[in-house]
Amino acid sequence: MSLENKLSDGSAVLGVVGLGYVGLPLAVEMAHAGHRVIGFDVSGEKVDLINKGESYIPDVPMEELASLVDKGLITATTDFSQVASIDAVAICVPTPLDEMKEPDTSFMESAARAITPYLHADMLVTLESTTYPGTTEEIIQPILEVSGLTVGTDLYLAFSPERVDPGNPVYQTKNTPKVVGGVTPECTKHAVALYERFIDTVVPVSSTRASEMTKLLENIFRSVNIALMNELLQLCERMNINLWEVVDAAKTKPFGFMPFYPGPGLGGHCIPIDPFYLSWKARQFDFHTEFIELSGKVNEAMPYYVIQRLMDALNTQRKALGGSRVLVLGVAYKADIDDMRESPAIRIAELLQDKEADIVYHDPYVPVFKVAGTEVPSVELTAEELSHADVVLIITDHSNVDYDLVVSHSQLILDTRNALKAFDDSKVVRL
Repeated sequence: MSLENKLSDGSAVLGVVGLGYVGLPLAVEMAHAGHRVIGFDVSGEKVDLINKGESYIPDVPMEELASLVDKGLITATTDFSQVASIDAVAICVPTPLDEMKEPDTSFMESAARAITPYLHADMLVTLESTTYPGTTEEIIQPILEVSGLTVGTDLYLAFSPERVDPGNPVYQTKNTPKVVGGVTPECTKHAVALYERFIDTVVPVSSTRASEMTKLLENIFRSVNIALMNELLQLCERMNINLWEVVDAAKTKPFGFMPFYPGPGLGGHCIPIDPFYLSWKARQFDFHTEFIELSGKVNEAMPYYVIQRLMDALNTQRKALGGSRVLVLGVAYKADIDDMRESPAIRIAELLQDKEADIVYHDPYVPVFKVAGTEVPSVELTAEELSHADVVLIITDHSNVDYDLVVSHSQLILDTRNALKAFDDSKVVRL
């Protein structure tokens, strides 16, 4: 039976390489559509947890995963030879930057090399890892064709960017539209047939490059607009204007304006990283993406601005930052999740250590917070701890924090997220 027929009748066995924030939710949706799914990961710990039905991803409820595992619809393994038994596989591995802010494609390349010996004719491979335009055809395709199979004839290859927003209660894997672009029209056709099985809306585009650029555009758009807010924040501070109030007023306009907000720095796997993929690739075409590079410069400077504002706030209390007890409230990269990837709290805590501040933290989602290999003490959010701190620094505005308690018992608060919007108190300093 052809791959097309297996996809249409639901008999295709599907695979996912990389069982993290993207891969595990994807595998769950595949299984919900009735497919048997094999998950591949180099982490034996993740594999063991999945095979016991234990989820380590907040967006995948434990009981949901356990039910699919019990039914035999999801299994996990570190044995890549099982790729030989599947009909389509999605690669969902990290794509970080190196120390020089250049793309690190080593995880993608390793994943492609791991599956290549077990590829077979009439098989589909999709890449979901965010990357620069050209990666699928310039890097992944040559690795896969070492198998002796030709993409577009014997083997189908497409790029379909992940659009995961961890912790989003409305848009998750199934109801977030899926952009798909293949190396050839046949590749696109088969990739669309795959994703239509378990995604509500599939959006085909003309090429892998168009699909790769789509993901970068989405996150560059956000990065540039956040940088604009961060720059205006600093101007408004000098002009004694509350930018948060200004944004709230501006967004009442029903057309022509989209609200973005300032903050202590960018976090998450995509927005702090993706713009640099394109700016790096652009240089190969003698083109400098000045807006992108400027936004990166502004956003990367925000932790330093936070430290300066913290020192200014302490100065009003006739205190130096060095030796002051700083209670960092929230260290995940955004509210109500446990995701620490690229969290601005990491760089801010490093800078606090450099200034010899006495740092403790509270985050209901993050039980362990390490900075430069050193574990930062975690404290309960009590009246005693709050009053003992010289300043409370709100970096992440988790909704389950008792902010009445925070305002009532803190000596001084620097709020980088406008979490205390409802409080009019002289001890509250807004970023």
